[in-house]
Amino acid sequence: MAPKPQVIALEEHYLDPEIKQHIAGMDRTGGPRVAERLDDVGQGRIAEMDAAGIDIQVLSHGAPSVQKIADAELAVRLARGANDRLAETVRAHPDRFAGFATLPTPDPKAAADELERAVTRLGFKGAMVHGLTNGLFLDDRRFWPIFERAAALDVPLYLHPSIPHPAVIEAYYKDYVDKYPTILRAAWGFTVETATQGIRLILSGVFDEHPGLKIILGHLGEGLPFYLWRINMGLVRDGAGPNWFRDAFCEHFWITTSGFFSDPALLLCVMEMGVDRILFSVDYPFVENAPGTEWVHRIPLCAEDSAKILSGNAKRLLKM
Repeated sequence: MAPKPQVIALEEHYLDPEIKQHIAGMDRTGGPRVAERLDDVGQGRIAEMDAAGIDIQVLSHGAPSVQKIADAELAVRLARGANDRLAETVRAHPDRFAGFATLPTPDPKAAADELERAVTRLGFKGAMVHGLTNGLFLDDRRFWPIFERAAALDVPLYLHPSIPHPAVIEAYYKDYVDKYPTILRAAWGFTVETATQGIRLILSGVFDEHPGLKIILGHLGEGLPFYLWRINMGLVRDGAGPNWFRDAFCEHFWITTSGFFSDPALLLCVMEMGVDRILFSVDYPFVENAPGTEWVHRIPLCAEDSAKILSGNAKRLLKM
């Protein structure tokens, strides 16, 4: 009998005590139970992992991290401190935790340097960036030193959502926010903003300049696998090559199952991108562990493909 594959979950969040003090307004996470779990990077979290059959969590800071810190020097200080503390957590439980770095994107050069420090000195597996950086999309040329460094280090950048830009909230969502506040988050706003980040990165040409760049999107690719054919078709009308967008996405992007436990949606992603590009995640503690692991073990795929999603693809991508 083949050995049971490990289960690695890689969009699993916590809050650093110093960064948390700078998160305000709609960016604050609601609910005492979620807040308690975000603060726990010890035995309580590990007990929940054990109960659900999760072997390893790749820990990443919750949104919006330091992406909305206007003072760039403060963002750098906070990110470095958070990464040092996360490294201590990983060292205390090296068989249960790994880490994605917090990057001070308000200072792109410092963010690139911090990525290198986090990977080469702290042993992190890449980094996570949340939403816009003080209103700017990441395709802006000033952020390209981060992409250059990630490609050189051969580590992925995980693009995670954050609350949409205030102008977008005003134009698109304000009529429904009071009654349905998650319209800004998992119900729709997160998806629109993060999918737009991914589209803009491809259009920007950053992958032509840095062909080794690797990007992870959660929530089954923020909807983009479902729209690849149509986006590609539309861009061909503008003069793009016949499969340019679709090929770029499938070459440079990986997606995770975080907070999206749907058989039809997963199978479509397998058909569009191939099973080697899909990674298991839960989105803990915003989503419970048990529904994720219960689902992933019964998905209608062969044992070899299931093992890839559970941990094999993550081990290859993150060099675990």
